[in-house]
Amino acid sequence: MTTSPERQAIAERQLCGLVNGLAQRIAEHVRERAATLGLTASQATALREMSGPMTMRDLAERMSCEPSNTTFVVDKLEKQGLVERHPHPTDRRAKHLVLTAEGTALRARLLELLAVDSPLSGLDPQEQRVLHGLLEQAITSR
Repeated sequence: MTTSPERQAIAERQLCGLVNGLAQRIAEHVRERAATLGLTASQATALREMSGPMTMRDLAERMSCEPSNTTFVVDKLEKQGLVERHPHPTDRRAKHLVLTAEGTALRARLLELLAVDSPLSGLDPQEQRVLHGLLEQAITSR
């Protein structure tokens, strides 16, 4: 059984609304938690994504933003003593971003705060995996 174009359009509009609504709730959650630590949402996102040393390009990709925006955020984090730029071990043109001890401690606190009342906390781990798989499938299928 095929779906009519009208029904397909309605279904897509509803799904887009739900995905956008979830994205907005997650962004608001990050903003609120970041503010309690004196961070902007972008700074909190950068810290959240810095699970280890990485290049600016890697961080920009993880943050889903342009490298120039990431540079601005990292500059601020560096001024706060949370991140340092080190020479890349294999690419002399690149720098490795590394959390300082203070940055590591703040990241740990941030992750704790983000886990409290997360917009996804209403889903159990299995449901989160299913949602992840479905969203990934929708993004990568063509």
